[in-house]
Parts: sequence; C-alpha cells; structure tokens
Amino acid sequence: MTMAETKRSDLAAFLRTRRERITPEMVRLAPGPRRRTPGLRREEVAQLAGVGVTWYTWLEQGRPINASTQVLDAIARTLRLDNAEWQHLYRLAGHATGVPNDDTTRVTPQVQAILDQLSPMPACLANSRSDVLAWNPAYAALFPEVVAAPDGERNTLWQSCVAPLACVLVNRDKELARAVAVFRGAYSRHADDPCWQDFVRRLSRESPEFARLWARQDVAEPGPREKIFKHAEMGRLRFSTTSFNSSAAPETRMIVYTPVDDASREAVARLLSR
Repeated sequence: MTMAETKRSDLAAFLRTRRERITPEMVRLAPGPRRRTPGLRREEVAQLAGVGVTWYTWLEQGRPINASTQVLDAIARTLRLDNAEWQHLYRLAGHATGVPNDDTTRVTPQVQAILDQLSPMPACLANSRSDVLAWNPAYAALFPEVVAAPDGERNTLWQSCVAPLACVLVNRDKELARAVAVFRGAYSRHADDPCWQDFVRRLSRESPEFARLWARQDVAEPGPREKIFKHAEMGRLRFSTTSFNSSAAPETRMIVYTPVDDASREAVARLLSR
C-alpha cells in the first residue's frame, strides 16, 4: 500500500469514527427509526455539511478524490472536531496548513442551556468571523434564514450581504459598514489563516457591496448596539444587543437581543408560538 493509499484509508476510518460519536440530538435532528449503527448516517453528515452524499461516501470509503479546505471545514464543523482533530483531518486530506487557530466548534451543553434559558430573548453564540455556532428558539424564529443556512454561510455578515432576509435592518447601510469594520479588526488577528482568506474572497466575489466596504480599511471593536429591524410580517422591531465573551472557546461571544418596547416583545412571542 502506498503512502497516499494509507492516508486515504486512515482518513476513511477517522471520519467514520468521528461520525459515529455524533448523535442526531447533538445536531438537532429527529432520532427517527431504530438505527443499525451508532451516530449519524452518512447522508446526514453530507446534508449538514452541505456536500453531496455520493461525494462524502466516496471520501469515507477512501477513494482517491480531492477535498478542498472549504469542504473539510464544513465536515469538521458538522462532526464537531476539536483543534487537534481538525489539524489531523487536514493532514490526512493532504493539506498541511490552514487549520483555524481558535476552537470555535465546541458548543458545550452548558452554553446551549444558557441560550435556551434566555428565550424569549433571541440569543446566539458567534465567533469573531461572525459564524453563528449555536442559538435559541427565539433567535431561530427571528432569523430563520441564518440558522437554516449551510456551514460556511451560517454567518451574519454573509447573510446580510448575500442572502435576502425576512428581517432586515432599517439603517442597514450604517450597521453593515460597522459590521465589516468589526470583522476587519478580527481579521487582522487571522490574516495568515487560509480559512479567513477564503471567506473574504468568496464574500467579495458574491457581494460587490462587501468588496467596496472591505476596501475602505475601516476598523472597529464590537460593542452594544440598538438595532431596528423591519420584519416582513411583524413590521418594525427594536432591540438592544449585548455581547458577552464566552470561555467555551476563544474569540466566541454570546449575543443577546433584548426587545426595547412591548411591540417588539410581543412580535417575538408570536413568532415563537408558530
């Protein structure tokens, strides 16, 4: 067996064992009928990672196919790999570098419990790249497109620039410019990370608006904001946003949306009741 064949065999075994340790409940899937094997099915991993079922099956079978770092990142997030496992995945797939420096994939049960207890106030856990890592039911009700997006696009900056949302900022131009400036401040700490570089390239390609704001070189720090949204069904909603740094993983923060008036509070309650 050649070195390349050995690596593909090791990659197949590694992916299979990581998949078997993730239960449907951990990724918010219904348990469904009795399962013959532990953990997730291959098609479930493929769906959650946003890749083809056949392609993922071939990868787990050790076939000679190439996996981009973007696809590996999506699989790593789906399988909840820690930093050491992420690096191991890259090496087995033939990518020696490009692993995120911060462990942003570990959402502990304690963090999820805190998020859930905050409902009916919308709240989420996000990293410094604006990836939404976890959320509570109120956040999902307010921003369904964000939580339903595939890995790599479950990102508030991406969604604001690329995807049409039911809940949009009234003063979007000002807030988007600030969001890009905050992202620029975080990017300076990760400028050598191919994952961050790839995200900027993809977003610049998909959104001329982001490319224009990115070229301004503005930098800002995250902080509390008052945000006014226009919801497609509920009308104008007003929230104050507060961020709390989380020790669950470096450079993650819990963001809580507190309604500032009764109309906004009642609108969230109505969305939750559906």
